[in-house]
Amino acid sequence: MHMPSETVLCAGMVDRIGLDNANLRYVKKDFEVNERLPVSSHRKGLERVIEMLLDPVNGAIGHVNEIEAVGHRVVHGGTAFSETTEITGEVKEKIADLSQLAPLHNPHNLEGILIAEELFPKAKQVAVFDTAFHRTIPIKSRKYAIPNEFYTEHGIQLYGFHGTSHKYVTEKALRFLNKITTKIISIHLGNGCSITAVQNGKSIDHSLGFAPSNGLIMGSRSGDIDHSLIFYLVESLGYSIPEVNELLNKKSGMLGLTGYSDLREIQEKANDGDAQCQLALEMNAYRIKKYIGAYSAAMNGLDALIFTAGIGENSAYLRALVCADMDSFGIEMDTEKNNQKSSEFREIQKKSSGVKILVIPTNEELEIAQQSFKLLNT
Repeated sequence: MHMPSETVLCAGMVDRIGLDNANLRYVKKDFEVNERLPVSSHRKGLERVIEMLLDPVNGAIGHVNEIEAVGHRVVHGGTAFSETTEITGEVKEKIADLSQLAPLHNPHNLEGILIAEELFPKAKQVAVFDTAFHRTIPIKSRKYAIPNEFYTEHGIQLYGFHGTSHKYVTEKALRFLNKITTKIISIHLGNGCSITAVQNGKSIDHSLGFAPSNGLIMGSRSGDIDHSLIFYLVESLGYSIPEVNELLNKKSGMLGLTGYSDLREIQEKANDGDAQCQLALEMNAYRIKKYIGAYSAAMNGLDALIFTAGIGENSAYLRALVCADMDSFGIEMDTEKNNQKSSEFREIQKKSSGVKILVIPTNEELEIAQQSFKLLNT
């Protein structure tokens, strides 16, 4: 197995699986395919990906057996997995058991593994867990204030998510800062959102907890709420438990506040004077500010603030809202730098800022490839 230069041979994705108008994108150097097609299942999607990989003119490989390893993102590793792991029958069983902790993610992650085993029969399968980076969070931060047996007997605790992304961008920041001791806050803003306190390269606190639903306001997830609301919805308003789960995870967040799920559309509406969209963006930024304050206090200082993922990297609007009136924390944004469009690592703070404000494009695919390669070659 070799990965000498980490050169991307091809890239792509399939989304909207299960619909008649699924999207497939495949890119290799100057060649690009964008298709709208029915993709009824993950298997059908992966089969189409293999067709593109094996294309005699624009493919990247000549045979499926050229693939020596397939890295899989698995959202929840529970207490069973604290590092990247080669997939065995026992590992698959544990991933299935953990589906109750991440019902929207782990079943699909496992399905991808099973399909990849069939379609790439010679390849080793590797699981990279979203929760692994956060296993360094100390017990005072990850334990909930409920009876002890729920922690000791049932593993109920803060697990944390988006670990692959937070790990990748903080390591980039550490190399840039070139300091022995560091205090960094990494903000991952996409459809799912999270914020992590990283001290000396280790995750010490994180906004997502037992499942990827609390913390920051997300695309369709509420983030932090008073848990008494759940009982009120059930006991007084007549909602069932499944209905409450769907409400808080699929109908809340920015979608619930505005009726729109795409932040670009929400920003456009806000710029046009839509009061609900303006308020939703202010609420979103305010929630992030509160976590920045809390994590700065927990680390007794802050060296750098990182914005990453689709919204974090591309929304100058939200970055500006987050960093406004934060000079008491040493956070001073340069408006001109913030508004410059770029896909590269960049600094956007003023010269007078005591905190580096960094926009770092995440690359979870590269991180998964690096971790898979390291596991199988050490």
